[in-house]
Amino acid sequence: MAQRLLRAARGLLGTDPENSPLFRIVGGLLLAANLLWNHRGPVPVWLWVVFGAAYAIFLIYEVFGDSRPRLVVPALIGCMMLSAVATGPWPDPNSVSAPVIQLWVTVGIFARQIAVSTRTIMTAVAVAAVLLIIGDLLAGELTTHVLTPVAILAIVLLMGLYRRQYRLQIHQTEMLLEQTRRAQQEHARAAALDERARIAREMHDVLAHSLGALTVQLEVAEGLLSEKGDVTGALTHLRRSHRLAQDGLTEARGAVAALREDVPPLPEAVRGLVEGYRRDRRMSVDCLVDGEPRAVQSAAVVSLLRTAREALTNAAKHAPGAAVTVALGFTPDRVRLSVRNPILSGTEPTEPPRARDENGGYGLTGMRERIALVGGTLSAGPGRDGRDWVVTAEVPG
Repeated sequence: MAQRLLRAARGLLGTDPENSPLFRIVGGLLLAANLLWNHRGPVPVWLWVVFGAAYAIFLIYEVFGDSRPRLVVPALIGCMMLSAVATGPWPDPNSVSAPVIQLWVTVGIFARQIAVSTRTIMTAVAVAAVLLIIGDLLAGELTTHVLTPVAILAIVLLMGLYRRQYRLQIHQTEMLLEQTRRAQQEHARAAALDERARIAREMHDVLAHSLGALTVQLEVAEGLLSEKGDVTGALTHLRRSHRLAQDGLTEARGAVAALREDVPPLPEAVRGLVEGYRRDRRMSVDCLVDGEPRAVQSAAVVSLLRTAREALTNAAKHAPGAAVTVALGFTPDRVRLSVRNPILSGTEPTEPPRARDENGGYGLTGMRERIALVGGTLSAGPGRDGRDWVVTAEVPG
């Protein structure tokens, strides 16, 4: 029961108590009582018409509140002017008359409207004050009796403007929050699109690299068997296909791990890759780590690992049996991976623009593109002494 009453009270009061239905209902009833009973002497008919029209126009605000400013603002201005006109001729000039109370209330409500500029508010209230002074002077009021309602009118105006400034700050805060919410939604949408693009890129790279090369090897093996009957050559290509399938499965697992962001730490992943090449290809590979290891983004880890795999594959192809060194270095703002192997006479080619590797990929050119996607750079070429071939990749981190 108490919760129902609390919800009902919230519904009546709303977020802005001054504009709540309950506040408007109570205010309208009090002003109606002021219209009917706040006079001692007889009121002329034309005054009833003028002041009654002022109250009738004020009822527009009572019905709509601040929700319809285009309708409510002209109504408040009209109510102010009619109340100011009726103030002077109203009976009982020595007491606080019904029209001046109506005028003060209307000015207080009008001055806090955020849909109206401050200049418009000041101008409208100034005109109402002039009409009030002229009406009182024409009715024979003393100067002191004229200045008192005008002074109170100025005080009410200042209070309304202060309240307007407070409401304006609330409105601006709400707009800022709404803009922030929309910006967050757009950011989340852009992040989702980026993630979709990354997923598509990872899957495309794995499928295009592994399955494409696997298809070529199987076609060659099929041709050797069907046309030449070369079982030995076909078995060689089938074994290569088997290795390609294993490599593709490894890459697919790495891509899925990157998408799930549970890839192992970079030094551990590099050591695992090196150990795999030692075991499967019987290569002599040293792994060095320099600097304080730290966490690196999963996309950068996958890009560096694929660069290292590509460089080790090229080293095994162009410098078989030579010692290879894989060095991983951590600087304050960068992570560097370099793969170095000796250049054997007549075996280490310079890299053509789109040289395909033995697995059907695009070698270091493709790795440059992948490293660039994570904001890094990649270079490949002879070392300073011209004896080693060095592949170096750097990414932010």
